[in-house]
Amino acid sequence: FWDCSMQPLWSPTEAQISDAQLTRFRTWLVTQDSEYSFADYDSLWHWSTSDIRGFWEALRRFLAIDITTPAHSVVDTLTDIPGANWFSGASLNFAEALLKRRDSESAVIFRGENGRRYSLSYADLYQQTAKFAHYLKAQGVVAGDRVAGYMPNIPETIVAMLATSSIGAIWTSCSPDFGANGVVDRFGQTEPKILVTVDGYHYGGKKLDNRDKIPEILERIPSVKTVVVVPFLDLDVDLSNIPKAINWNSATANDVTEVEFAQLPFDHPLYIMYSSGTTGVPKCIVHGAGGTLIQHLKEHVLHTDMSASDRMLYFTTCGWMMWNWMVSALGAGSSLVLFDGSPFHPSASALWDIIEEESVTVFGTGAKYIAAIQSNGLKPAASHDLTKLRAILSTGSPLSPESFEFIYKDVKSDLHLASISGGTDIISCFALGNPTLPVYTGEIQSRGLGMAVDIFDDEGNSMPAGKGELVCTKPFPSRPLGFWNDPEGVRYHEAYFDHFEGVWAHGDYAEITAHKGLIIHGRSDAVLNPGGVRIGTAEIYRQVEKVSEVVDSICIGQPYEDDVRVVLFVVLRDGVELDDQLIAKIKTTIRSNTTPRHVPSIIKAVADIPRTKSGKIVELAVRNVVMGAPVKNVESLANPEALDNFKNIV
Repeated sequence: FWDCSMQPLWSPTEAQISDAQLTRFRTWLVTQDSEYSFADYDSLWHWSTSDIRGFWEALRRFLAIDITTPAHSVVDTLTDIPGANWFSGASLNFAEALLKRRDSESAVIFRGENGRRYSLSYADLYQQTAKFAHYLKAQGVVAGDRVAGYMPNIPETIVAMLATSSIGAIWTSCSPDFGANGVVDRFGQTEPKILVTVDGYHYGGKKLDNRDKIPEILERIPSVKTVVVVPFLDLDVDLSNIPKAINWNSATANDVTEVEFAQLPFDHPLYIMYSSGTTGVPKCIVHGAGGTLIQHLKEHVLHTDMSASDRMLYFTTCGWMMWNWMVSALGAGSSLVLFDGSPFHPSASALWDIIEEESVTVFGTGAKYIAAIQSNGLKPAASHDLTKLRAILSTGSPLSPESFEFIYKDVKSDLHLASISGGTDIISCFALGNPTLPVYTGEIQSRGLGMAVDIFDDEGNSMPAGKGELVCTKPFPSRPLGFWNDPEGVRYHEAYFDHFEGVWAHGDYAEITAHKGLIIHGRSDAVLNPGGVRIGTAEIYRQVEKVSEVVDSICIGQPYEDDVRVVLFVVLRDGVELDDQLIAKIKTTIRSNTTPRHVPSIIKAVADIPRTKSGKIVELAVRNVVMGAPVKNVESLANPEALDNFKNIV
């Protein structure tokens, strides 16, 4: 289905290539060792995944990541991914690395959907971190304790995270649209000592009070000793109904001006992240400070070409790993533009208004948002001055070829569109953008430096061509330290290493293209298998998106007569009916561009499709409903009521 002889949608100019920090890294390598001379990205990537120790140490020095004591070794094994220890003996502090810059330039600019704007300079960010870190220590918070943020995407959330990590405590977060059960399912497992939250938040033009949920959460999570409430809706917020509560302004009303950065082991725990949890209680994934730092800065500086002149707006919540990824851009000296609220309020152009007004250079979002503005007929190229915008990042789900073409036709013809893919599991990317390479329709540009990504068949053989399991065959520093409350590592091993012993199986169904890029065809646990032929659901979605009458879709495989049949559910535009003619049109579109095996046996119309709070469709949850099996932890869904659409429908 992919024409590898196609012309690129965009190619960097010679000047852009020579000025890219990735090119500067290649040039710098030669000055360190004459053998480190690489003709192109592919040869650089092969070196980075064959000389693991040489690459990651060279990268650390190029990125100027300071360690207070020398490491005994870069990594102590090249074969055991979960058992690999990185930079043993070295010490650093994650917050210190992000707060190197302390001048009067903007570090964080907040833009709310209600028009509110405020900002913190790098000097302000450092000062606020010092004050809140002092408060946390006064409350008895020490290294290894957990501090939880039940917060919107606002500057105070970043301050709280930096203060937490400056001490060596562990930060964990979710967004305030989670109900009490969703919060308890997450924080109840990790038992935070401090809970940081807000009195309420804005969404879709409404003020949503958050205070009523806090007493129940406190009753069910007895580990919380203090609740710090940021007065986001009301400066004079009444906290009388919240036990153990203190106003953020009171907590930070001290004269402390310096941060005491605890120097901690490279693999000291930094974050606890949570899986989506739609098939059970969320997994609590622990990530280390050093691995997160070096991986994120590699992706920001080399793969996204970020520097002190950039402003990044990433449309995310604090319940999605892209928030943690975004914040690390402070380590590149870049400025962050934070948005919290509905991206379609007060109008469909809300984010594009901010991109123009704040001179955003790098905009990140989910593929679903790009598809939504395309469907709504928005054409930012015609309505906004996007002169400063040089890159768009897309993740969360595969970006369709139509969305690639939409960006270059109706957003901006001269920018770097980087589809990126990784996940909460590795708090980073396996495949992502490359500012020195062309962009081809439907393809992720490159495998990440240092990431030994391959495609395996079911028997564990490397596949030079074709679709299979996306794997990583060698250690990488951003691998999880493990799961919380999994001391023997049994659940951790089952999650990633049961399929191929000693090899990380990520759960994506993918292929490597002739351009050495990647195409993700969907989650491998949702791969369809009619007649024994493996089909990625993304292959079907790409064709359904061409049918103008359809605004959304989800596809599952249903056991039927000793086989599997493909069932497609579609959300139709207002006023459109799913009649025989439209069904035939959908099937013909799929058959013409794929194979007869891809054509659904059944097509049904539904009012809505369930998604996680980060915008991902939940195929397994829908399949469970169709088959009459329970769906666990519906609190992780943004619209759990949508599951009712699939009961007794086929």
